[in-house]
Amino acid sequence: MDALAQRLHDASLRPTRQRLLVLSALAAEPNDATAQGIHRRLHADGHPVGLATVYRALGALTERGVVDALAHRAGETCYRLCGDEHHHHLVCSECHRVVELPECELEPWVKRMSARHGFKAAEHRLEISGLCADCRA
Repeated sequence: MDALAQRLHDASLRPTRQRLLVLSALAAEPNDATAQGIHRRLHADGHPVGLATVYRALGALTERGVVDALAHRAGETCYRLCGDEHHHHLVCSECHRVVELPECELEPWVKRMSARHGFKAAEHRLEISGLCADCRA
């Protein structure tokens, strides 16, 4: 839990019991999880945290960049505890496997497109949906 508390501290968030529990549940996920999935996992592990509390924790964690929010499921946001460096995601629409892509060659294109349209880009995120090799087999 010390590393998770440090991530909260680095993001200027208080390491509350609920935030640490939500982060711990996300850290145990190999890919991503919904708020409802995290809520179920916490209850199964004997932590009666309310669903609204899970949503509030995820909102604060996402806002401060501690977790990533992915929109690959229609009508539902999924969350993932990712590395701190800039990256993008490959997401399998069948099994929901998530692969972090640390290389980013989009910056020149983003700058060129922004300049062309008189826009000043502050950041960019890319989520590519498709089927992983296992699901295609």
